[in-house]
Amino acid sequence: MSGIERPVRTGGHTGVRADAILAMALVGELMSPGPVMWLVSPWISDVKILDNSQGTYDDLFDDNPPSSCSLADLLARITVAGSSLTVVTRPDTHNVQFLGRLNRLAPRHTVRVVQSPAVHEKTICGRDWMLTGSMNFTVRGLLENDEAVSYKVGGSDAAQARLELAQRWKEHQ
Repeated sequence: MSGIERPVRTGGHTGVRADAILAMALVGELMSPGPVMWLVSPWISDVKILDNSQGTYDDLFDDNPPSSCSLADLLARITVAGSSLTVVTRPDTHNVQFLGRLNRLAPRHTVRVVQSPAVHEKTICGRDWMLTGSMNFTVRGLLENDEAVSYKVGGSDAAQARLELAQRWKEHQ
């Protein structure tokens, strides 16, 4: 089966934002979680990803649905649903708030954090999809900056990326 790839250019010039793409990918992963997810980015913020102020996504949540979900919240919910998550990021104070919140929300032993001062790749990868490109997972990266990313669904790209990431970071397991 071949996959679908869509190059996306985001930013003020295009009027396109990456948060909507990421939200849909993460909602899909929440509904049918794969066994392993990866998030690789030098800088990560706990940016709001899903707006549920109108109750659009109430059926995804328990009896007390949130009005919005941040990146850490959605990723933690995916780990609760059965996925494990590896986050690769730089040892930078910018990432502390996101990592702390993710670790507080996710079940024990479902999140592995690798900190490397050399990481520059920007990829998030789930069961059968990946979003990769120039964008950090920060407010500026998702909502403001001019970025070029590729959203891939289906095919073997996500599986290949997970294998390569696991191989690259195996010494940190």
